Amino acid sequence: MEIEVERDNTNPLLKRRELHIRLRYEKDPTPSRKAVREKVAGLFNVSLDRIVVSYIKPQFGKSEAICYVKIYESNEDLLKTEPKYVITRNFAEEEAETETEAEAGAEAEA
Repeated sequence: MEIEVERDNTNPLLKRRELHIRLRYEKDPTPSRKAVREKVAGLFNVSLDRIVVSYIKPQFGKSEAICYVKIYESNEDLLKTEPKYVITRNFAEEEAETETEAEAGAEAEA
């Protein structure tokens, strides 16, 4: 997956950086929000808990997608600003993974 930043704005009022990104990926399906967040975290050297992907819009007939990503100054700013459904879309996968790991650990002990 290759990322090209098309627009990079700083929003001091909401304490975040707003990125409009073009994703290029090979013949795989459209990358998940988690994969995009991990790639952006690596490129901009920030932690995953401060990044939110608002949308990923695949381009018809191409292996490209347009994304809108927000990088907050802190996790508290993110939780104050973003609606609950956006937070759920971005962080539900990670919570499910930790729950299944905890269940697997509990089954192993029994």
